Amino acid sequence: MKFGMNLLLWSGDPDESLLPVIENLKEMGYDGVEIPLFNLDVDKWGKYGEKIKDLGLGCTAVTVRNEGDNPISADAKVRAEGVRLNKQTLDCCQALGAETLVGPYHSAIGLFSGNGPTADEWKWGVDSMRQVAEHAGQVNVMLGVEALNRFECYLLNTHADSARFAREVNHPNCRAMYDTFHSNIEEKCIAQAIRDCSDVLAHVHISENDRSTPGTGHVHWDTNFDALKEVGYDGWMVVEAFGLALPEIAAATKIWRKMFSTELDLARDSLAFMKSEVAKRWN
Repeated sequence: MKFGMNLLLWSGDPDESLLPVIENLKEMGYDGVEIPLFNLDVDKWGKYGEKIKDLGLGCTAVTVRNEGDNPISADAKVRAEGVRLNKQTLDCCQALGAETLVGPYHSAIGLFSGNGPTADEWKWGVDSMRQVAEHAGQVNVMLGVEALNRFECYLLNTHADSARFAREVNHPNCRAMYDTFHSNIEEKCIAQAIRDCSDVLAHVHISENDRSTPGTGHVHWDTNFDALKEVGYDGWMVVEAFGLALPEIAAATKIWRKMFSTELDLARDSLAFMKSEVAKRWN
């Protein structure tokens, strides 16, 4: 098992000023960090990746798509732009040294039609992602497609959805990820949700129901960890938490109250929690 920390707790565009934080995460015992890739400057990420490697850390990455580059848009030009930007993000992953690209880049986040996905939208999404997966194979990055709750997207809401989507893309570099926050909202049975995606499971986000410190809320952690052990998961477990450090991130994640003492305290407590739960089951 590898333990990571998503840097969105601090920044939507990490730069050199965040390196002391990353050094602290290394000292705590994290194996890597998850880098938000919204700035698609390949040269920047090549240099940043070297600094992360010098610290002895691995990394993964996360991104999103928006209305103007929606891979399931009825407008073929908009879909093509989504494919182009997803491929450019993969180029950034290659430069950075990121093993996996996760997130809701299958469709536009926060954009709704008022209905569930149509057959055409599903087909456009699969076709778009297949093109992206071909490029992922060329740059040796794994795609971890993320289901989001119904308040954030409408294409993929359950982990059975994201697993079916990955299977239909049918490419070795396209898999699905599991997120405890979205599962806590959408799934009838947590254990079954993990079983439903286990054959394509590439990544796990550890996130509390209020997006603060994992282990301090009401996510049913025993069920989550027991099921991940049951299906034989042994990859990245990355903490995804959000706070008030950045107004744009706080606005996007609907965070407007302080729920932890400091970001580093959250990171330290989260790592201790994950390691304790894993030690009970995997060791």
